[in-house]
Amino acid sequence: MGTVTLGVSIAVPEPFGTLLQQRRAGFGDPAAHGIPTHVTLLPPTEAKAADVPAAEAYLARIAADCRPFPMRLCGTGTFRPLSPVVYVRVVEGASSCAWLQKRVRDASGPLTRELQFPYHPHVTVAHAIDEAAMDRAYEELAEYEAAWTCSSFALYEQGGDRVWRKINEFPFGAGGGAPALPAQGGLCADEPSLHGRT
Repeated sequence: MGTVTLGVSIAVPEPFGTLLQQRRAGFGDPAAHGIPTHVTLLPPTEAKAADVPAAEAYLARIAADCRPFPMRLCGTGTFRPLSPVVYVRVVEGASSCAWLQKRVRDASGPLTRELQFPYHPHVTVAHAIDEAAMDRAYEELAEYEAAWTCSSFALYEQGGDRVWRKINEFPFGAGGGAPALPAQGGLCADEPSLHGRT
């Protein structure tokens, strides 16, 4: 069956997702329309096609043990000169994203992956385009803000056309508008803003 390229992410909901995708395209990023606006939990990862059902079952178990948490974006940042990326900052929900991505990549599961750089949740709005356009993205979205309640994440597959398509979405077990507890600071397996158990 060969291999596939998978990714796991939290989608930025409407109307924010389309707006940021359009802005990314407007800055001249050719990848804008092939990548839904998102916060990455698992970067592009090669996997055997036959292992996708096991990955889906694993992700469903993680999601079932989570509860919704608040997400807020505010302002811009950049990884330059280390990496040619301008992004919108995640200012609330970052610790929950970090907890989730550790679970997704855990060695006990089928999506084990080492990261090239330390995990830093963000929403990319410009990648590997000319410096003037990167500067424009950084400046024009400096006042941008968005907020929502995150209640799921999704598994995506990259096609031969380089477009990422959703395979499956995994709603959190405490869904249906259950209140999220406030974040308590540090990272641990019992992150109270995310974990379903106390």
